[in-house]
Order: sequence, then structure tokens, then C-alpha cells
Amino acid sequence: MSTFSGLNTAYTALVAARQGLDVVGQNIANSSTAGYTRQRVNTSAIGSVAQVGPLTARFSVGQGVSVDGIARLGNTFLDARARTASASSGYWDARSSAMSTLEGTLQEPGANGVSASLQKFWAAWSDLGNNAGKPAPAAVLLSQANALAAQVATGYQQVDQQWASQRAETEGNVTALNDAGKQIADLNARIRTTVASGAPANEMVDQRNVLAATVAKLAGGTVRESQDGTVEVLIGGNALVSGTIFNEVKLTGSYLMAGAGASPVQLEWASRPGSAVALDGGSIAGGLAVLAPADGSGTGGALAEAAETYNTFATQLATQVNAIHSAGVIADNTTGHAFFGFNGALPAALGLTVVPTDVTTISTGTGGFDGSVADAIAQIGVAASSPDSVWSAMVSGIGAAARSANQQSSIADLTTTTAVGAQLSNSSVDLDEENMNMLTYQRAYQGAARVMTAVDELLDTLINHTGLVGR
Repeated sequence: MSTFSGLNTAYTALVAARQGLDVVGQNIANSSTAGYTRQRVNTSAIGSVAQVGPLTARFSVGQGVSVDGIARLGNTFLDARARTASASSGYWDARSSAMSTLEGTLQEPGANGVSASLQKFWAAWSDLGNNAGKPAPAAVLLSQANALAAQVATGYQQVDQQWASQRAETEGNVTALNDAGKQIADLNARIRTTVASGAPANEMVDQRNVLAATVAKLAGGTVRESQDGTVEVLIGGNALVSGTIFNEVKLTGSYLMAGAGASPVQLEWASRPGSAVALDGGSIAGGLAVLAPADGSGTGGALAEAAETYNTFATQLATQVNAIHSAGVIADNTTGHAFFGFNGALPAALGLTVVPTDVTTISTGTGGFDGSVADAIAQIGVAASSPDSVWSAMVSGIGAAARSANQQSSIADLTTTTAVGAQLSNSSVDLDEENMNMLTYQRAYQGAARVMTAVDELLDTLINHTGLVGR
């Protein structure tokens, strides 16, 4: 082996140590960068080359060290686990948020809830029954009736507004999903070119992984890697991104809750109108579940079902009160007068109105100061099929659904935290470890430099001082 080979061996050691220091510096610089995955230099020993000749040593060492690449120390299984957990978390967070908001609009139990207004309404009828024909208790009754009708209308309007807000939020999530998909397709193109050239694309892969996590949070997407460095991002088994191709999605359907039955809100492929996207999870799926129309059995979308219950409540309240009120007489001794009316152009909850305007148009009994009709109406509240029971069932159902969604959201968030923690423990930068690596590469660099200096001195002796002995 030539003495000059020692210089090359020392040089390769210098290159490897310097590359290692560069990577350590990159890791430390990005220790707080979201989504960054730590990197390491991959090296391998260069074997000796067979040589033949009278001056060739019988045994020879290798030719130094080769830098084979810069590895990204991520784990695809941990990444996939984190995405799956994030998809579940996104779905239940959307459901939990919507149900908690809906439950809050009920204001139950409390002085401002419909239950309290109903109790005041029935009590006003009872008081009027005991004071038939008197203006003061009649005025109190009319005030309570109008307040109850207004409260029902307000409750319905709040549900309608929440539906519109949820649709707008879901629309925004779809826009974010499309943006992430476009960026992944662009990164796929850049990564494929970089990998083909033999250069590392670790930072671009990190960016792509962050975007893939965003897709999973929004729509439950799964990721499948290809040999050329690109990935496919699948939603419900269909490709949102395949290599450099991005397939856009869009939100379709009614912009009004009233029209959701005829035109349900759904996510579709832009290139295939009418073809719904099957979602595995994510906040978009959670939003669509909340926006679903009522199905007549009480198992449809939470908001539309709540709106239908408001309508049912208003209809039942009016029907039961009117059935008794119309049998009595008013001041002009006529019968058949309704207490509650409806504006037929509006949903029942919004169109509920109070017909009487004063004591002379309220039926309290069958004539004179008879309060039997008012007393009978006051007893509606304690009947098994009263409007109170409809409202109570609605409040209980929404409360139970909200608690269930909150519990599922908490479990999903805990699972996500665990999965992301495992992912970060494998991929995040440990500054103590990087400091140790920095010292290691620094010592290696210094040692290689000393070897190079020693070989240089040997060569100087061989070249410049051979044959000078004895002179």
C-alpha cells in the first residue's frame, strides 16, 4: 500500500466528521421547528484494494470512510398511528363542539329556559281560572304566552344560525384540505426530482408529513409511499393525491337548513359531480354529520333534528291549548276561537303567534266568570303527553349526546396525545444527544487532522531527506 493512501484515509475521515458536524448543526438549529425530524450521517468503511508487487505489504488496511447519505430518522408506522388518531380526534372534536354549542342555547336548567317559561305559562292559566274575566291576570297570561312564543322562535333561530355557521366552517375546512393536497402534490414533484439526483430531500419530506397530518385531521386521509419518493394520500380508498396529481374536492348542497332535506350537504369529487367522498374521519366528517338533514326517526343531523323538535313542540303546544280553548266562550259568547295561531309561510317554531289581545278574547270557561277552561288548560302541563314532555325529551337527548361526544372527544384527544408523543420521542431533536454527537465529530475531525499531519511529515522525510544520511 502506498504511503500516500494514508493521506486519502485521513481526508475521508475529515470529510465524514465535517459532514457529521453539519448535520448536528442542522438538528440543533431546527430543534424547535414544528414537524422537523432529526437526521444522521450514514457512513461505511471503504475496503482495501488488492495490490501486487515487490513493495506491496502482505496485509493492508482499508481506504477510509465513505459518507453514504443523510438519513431521516422518522418512523412510518408511528407517523401512520399519529395520523389515524388525529383523524378520530378531528371527527369527535367537531361533534363535541357542535353539541356543546347546541346544548348551551337551550339554557336548561335555568331561569331563562323554556321549561321555566312553560311553568309560568301554566301558572298564569291557573291564576286566570281563579280570577276569570279580570284584566290583570289576563294581561299576565298574554305576556307569558308571547314571551314563550318568542323564546321558541329564538331557540329555532339559534339552531338555524348554528347550522349556517357550521356549514361555513366546514366549507373552510374543505378549502384547507384542497390547499394541503395541492402542496403535497407539488412537494411530491420536487422530492422525486431531488431523490433521482441523489440528493437528500429530508426537509421536504418533513413538510409533506406535516401536510399529510393536516389532511388526516380534516378528512381522515391515509398515506401510501412509492419507490420514487412520492406518496399517495387516500381518502376513503380514493386518491386525493397520487404522485404529482391532485384531485380537488368540493362541498355541495343547500346553504340553508330548511333546504338540507332536499339538497343534503356533502363532500364530492370536483371531477365527478354527484359522487360523494367516503370519509374515514376528520373534522369535515364530523361537520357533515352535524349538518345532515332530519330523517323522521330522530337519528338525523343533530341541528336539523333539534329544529324539528322545536317545530313539534310549537305544534303540540298550540294543538293541545287550542283544543280546550276553542270549546269555551269569549266575551261575545261565541266559541271555536284558537289561542295560538301560525304563520303558514314559516316553520311552526317561527310562525307561532298568540291570537287573543285582551281579556275579552280569551276563553276561560263556558260563560260568565266560569274558569273551567282556564283550569283545564293549566293541567296540560302535568299530562303524560304534554308539550313539557316533548321539551324535556329534547333537552335530555341533546344533553346525553353532548356528554357522549365530549367523552369520545376526550378519549380521542388522549389517544392522539399518546400517539404524537411516541412519534416525537422517536423523531424530535434531543439537544443532549446532539451535544454528545457534536463532541464526537469534533474529536474525530481533530484526530483525522492529526493523522494527516503525521502522514505529511512522513512523506516530507521520505521525499526530502532520503539519501542525506552521513552528509
